Amino acid sequence: MLELIILSVFPAAMAIAAASDLFSMKISNRICIIFACTFVLMAFALGMEPWSILMHTAAGLAMLVLGFGMFAFGWIGGGDAKLFAATAAWVGWAHLIEYALWISLVGGALTLMFILMRTLPLPFGLDRMEWANRLHSAAHGIPYGIALSIAGLLVYPSTPWFNLVMS
Repeated sequence: MLELIILSVFPAAMAIAAASDLFSMKISNRICIIFACTFVLMAFALGMEPWSILMHTAAGLAMLVLGFGMFAFGWIGGGDAKLFAATAAWVGWAHLIEYALWISLVGGALTLMFILMRTLPLPFGLDRMEWANRLHSAAHGIPYGIALSIAGLLVYPSTPWFNLVMS
């Protein structure tokens, strides 16, 4: 049962966060809270060493501070900052640089895609949908939760969580 939770919670939370950001430009606090709480429960259930739990938690808290700094400068949204922190707790310090690199690469590609998309007219039918108009408008930001989610899914298979289940 724990294996199923480990293999499903992280990808499901990433997918929900990405879809939520795409359609509403918001990432629910509930997603981030469930994500963080599940990390703690799984860590204890799997017998993770207290020092490791502390270090993973420290990674999440450090990225929360960094994320809110980025939010304060208007570089990312508040939901992105919280998702970044929750994901950092799961991946820990060992995979944080890899995660940040993937965020940068995927986020850059996503941003370029949105810049290009916004130069073209919306296809017929989509112009009547509020979420599509919001995404198409240069007045709105980029749903960076998509980049965070894709990056998290790319890094997850190299984490101890995934390896524990697959070995």
